[in-house]
Amino acid sequence: MALIVFEDLECPKCRIDSPLEEQAAKAYKIPLVIHDFPLPMHKWSFNAAVIARYFDSQSKELGTQFRDYIFQHQPEITADNLQTFVQQFAAQHNVQLPFVIDPQGKFAAEVNTDKALGQKVGIQHTPTIYIVSSRNRSRPVVEVTDSSQLFQMIEAVQAE
Repeated sequence: MALIVFEDLECPKCRIDSPLEEQAAKAYKIPLVIHDFPLPMHKWSFNAAVIARYFDSQSKELGTQFRDYIFQHQPEITADNLQTFVQQFAAQHNVQLPFVIDPQGKFAAEVNTDKALGQKVGIQHTPTIYIVSSRNRSRPVVEVTDSSQLFQMIEAVQAE
């Protein structure tokens, strides 16, 4: 079993649900798999996702901490000041930022791959949260449409 989430770092609902998803993954000892799904109307979410991939490449934990930091500061961030927040995060974590974060476009390609996957499976909004399980062959994927029901839904899938 796993939690699979398609999120946008600029999405207010993603910001609210992120700690809940992390708590559920820890409580039920299941993997939490995050896919980037930056929405076109959000001006800085794609760049933030690319930068998150950079921090992921340094360590998965650092990437997770960066995403949490961006969600924490989301109301203050704009397309114009995103880089300032990135520099503050890097300084707080003693990470030397390269002059260009993604010179070959590798991280942007990873974000676009996630976005293409989301489009392929029909993602309509963020966050989209799935509980995936191999226990019930007739229903291997369950979408969580109300995040307040996340824990109960995990328990229901586990019981199947």
